Amino acid sequence: MDNESIARRFYRLAALMDIRGDDPFRLRSYRNAAEALETWPTPLKEIARQEGIEGLQTIPGVGKAIAGKILELLDRGTFDAWERIIAETPESVLDLLEVPGIGPKTAAMLHQKFKVSSRKDLKKFVAGGGLELVDGIGLKTAERIKESLAKV
Repeated sequence: MDNESIARRFYRLAALMDIRGDDPFRLRSYRNAAEALETWPTPLKEIARQEGIEGLQTIPGVGKAIAGKILELLDRGTFDAWERIIAETPESVLDLLEVPGIGPKTAAMLHQKFKVSSRKDLKKFVAGGGLELVDGIGLKTAERIKESLAKV
């Protein structure tokens, strides 16, 4: 697993946490770490192999907890916190954020209140007139969402 792949996992974790309404300070720490990791010049697996958790902690934004998650990722291809979150909030919910007019709060409401957890679910929801039930989605936003879904 290369640095970019590890960074992408932390970005996705932060996005899922944002959708869930988790602690904004924790998700910011994951985003900050991801920013540092994706451009770090030395491969993380090399740092982990040579210097262990202490070496990873020398990277800005990487503390003991995130360094531990990096080691888990390198060793198992996943980490426990990721598995817990995707068990509750499927990773496919992140696809909703790619639809114009849907941000983290709307994606959270669609998932939690209406059990929409993918673009496919969203298409069915919209086709059934579900957007009219969603507080905060006006006519213009609803049209943008419908147009975007029609293109795919």
